[in-house]
Amino acid sequence: MSRMDRYNQPSVQENQQSMERRQQQSEHHHPPKKKRKKRHLFRNILLLLFLLLLVFGGYSYASYKKGLESAKNDKSIPQIKVDEFNGEASSDGSVNILLLGSDSRGADQGRSDTIMVAHYSKNSKTPKLISFMRDTYVNIPGVGYNKINAAYSYGGPDLVRKTLKNMFGISIQYYAIVNFESFPKVIDTLLPSGVKINAEKDLDLDQVFIKKGWQSMTGKQALQYARFRHDEEGDFGRVRRQQQVMTAIMKQAVSPKSLFTFAEAVGKVQGYTTTDIPNSFYLSVAKDFVIGSVNPLEKMTVPVDDSWSYENYTSVGSVLSIDELKNKLAVQKFVND
Repeated sequence: MSRMDRYNQPSVQENQQSMERRQQQSEHHHPPKKKRKKRHLFRNILLLLFLLLLVFGGYSYASYKKGLESAKNDKSIPQIKVDEFNGEASSDGSVNILLLGSDSRGADQGRSDTIMVAHYSKNSKTPKLISFMRDTYVNIPGVGYNKINAAYSYGGPDLVRKTLKNMFGISIQYYAIVNFESFPKVIDTLLPSGVKINAEKDLDLDQVFIKKGWQSMTGKQALQYARFRHDEEGDFGRVRRQQQVMTAIMKQAVSPKSLFTFAEAVGKVQGYTTTDIPNSFYLSVAKDFVIGSVNPLEKMTVPVDDSWSYENYTSVGSVLSIDELKNKLAVQKFVND
């Protein structure tokens, strides 16, 4: 070998660097088998989850339709017709729903025996419930002063909405009306094993016997318990028991245990209820309840303490005359806190 050939021959160090570059290039074009396997496993898991979501979504929709048709075809429950309801969204994004219990018996025919507003904010995740005493003396738009439950008979849920807006400044977006004939079926649908309630005392309610203490009530028992008012507390005690029943239903009906039966239950409840609440709202709120991110229910009764007195008027009978400003401010503080 000539001196020039020895000079041009690559050194040992150059050969080693060249081999390292070729190895790096090879790894770049051909990833290690372990990395490829991990990538494929991750992709397969995502595909499986996607397929499961599709199956569960299809199952949920079919279950929802099954529940809805079942309730719609129940001819034993009279349908409630609502001509119009001009719901108004709240400025802060929260949702207020007017809940009405319609009683079609005796002298109260056409009046709303129960008036509540359910409030929920996605920001605070605190459900709130306001009960309005049915004998509260209010100014009904276009009618004049009367008991608040008369608003329903004069103009349906929309006039109740207008009255609450006029008196207490609440913007109500949706409504839900339950006839007392359908209420037991709603409860039995949501909670087939009964709703667990700590009864305040022994009661005989039209041959429905309830013992004091914890028990599982059927829909019929829960209805009778919530409606009872023939004691020294009258309507005040009834409103408290109504809130007790509603709290129990909200807490027990939506839980991880009810995940696979929830869609059918929602369908049945919608079928037994006259409402304009969209399905998207049910799904959104149910998600918060199921994953446990919702705070305990807060309750309020109108009129508030030390803001009312009994009065009697020839045209309407015994009423609760209220301090309008005090109650309006109390309602506003409750929903905005």
